[in-house]
Amino acid sequence: MTTQTLPATDHPLELQGRRALVTGGSRGIGAAITRRLLAAGATVLTTARSATADTPEGAEFVAADVRTPEAVAQLARTAVERLGGVDILINNAGAARVHAGGTPDIPASEWQDALDINFLSSVWLDAAVLPGMRERRSGAIVHISSTVVLDPTGPFLHYAAAKAALNTYSRGLALEQAPYGIRVNSVLPGNVTTPGADLAREHIAEAVGVTPDELVAGTPLGRIGQPDDIAEMVAFLVSDRASWTTGRTFTVDGGGFPQG
Repeated sequence: MTTQTLPATDHPLELQGRRALVTGGSRGIGAAITRRLLAAGATVLTTARSATADTPEGAEFVAADVRTPEAVAQLARTAVERLGGVDILINNAGAARVHAGGTPDIPASEWQDALDINFLSSVWLDAAVLPGMRERRSGAIVHISSTVVLDPTGPFLHYAAAKAALNTYSRGLALEQAPYGIRVNSVLPGNVTTPGADLAREHIAEAVGVTPDELVAGTPLGRIGQPDDIAEMVAFLVSDRASWTTGRTFTVDGGGFPQG
């Protein structure tokens, strides 16, 4: 697997004065998004169940588990208390256990858990921050989905179904909130190297009888994705450069999936 260092942005402080909340921001894609928003001048509060060595310096951190509406409501209150409001919301939290036996092996409790963290947590948090955004008549929300919705597989079907629901919801929310100046978009990362994704690929590869490298082979751009690849798309979508962009889904996967 090769890596790439992305070029410096030509818009260094375009988010200065903006207040951002990023869920699942202690590592991987969430941490990369947090760093990118900080570099653009935003004030960022990030959250996860616990901090890690990769939790970005310069961001405020609060421990939270977004699997229940009560915890999400408390997180929203904390964000308003610490930031004064939320101008940018990145719903990045997500997880699911891989089941080698496919759909019959996924217990009911994990279906519910997949829906709670990958879909409903975004619904709850959006609802909590939208009143402030509507009052200011501005705001940007990005939902981090996954290209697994384009090619769902049994070992991950609960995760794929939850993310598919997120995509549909995101489109509907964008249309609903557009009159208030609030933009809502979705980003679908492809094969990106993060601790969680790398482990999931190992489990899926084992289930289907291939190597992890074979799972990502054939990507037209010739490399696995980096968290910064996703962060760059997110930074664009929450900036004024994307002021006429809402209700859309952006696949960032090195060209790996054909678009219909």
